[in-house]
Amino acid sequence: MIPLNWYLILAAALFALGLFGVLSRRNAVAILMGVELMLNAVNINLLAFWRYRAPVHSAGMVFAVIVFAVAAAEVAVGLALFIAVYRRFNSVAADEINLLKW
Repeated sequence: MIPLNWYLILAAALFALGLFGVLSRRNAVAILMGVELMLNAVNINLLAFWRYRAPVHSAGMVFAVIVFAVAAAEVAVGLALFIAVYRRFNSVAADEINLLKW
């Protein structure tokens, strides 16, 4: 049986990698990929704690499925927004998108 510490270290590394991707990238699609990595780290934490704390109850799995659904909706809405922005500005660089400025 793999100890809980290993799952937490993996999730922390994955979350840090996603956070670095969000903060360091200029491309909006790469930023979205960083957010997805962070959501996957949250899922690893949810399932690890569910497995080690209460494997009889299914609450951890339900929360993980909810996070998957939120991630799928976020990707669908995000990509639709990026396609609309690309059609207008011919770029998806996050610092060039000034749609909400006066």
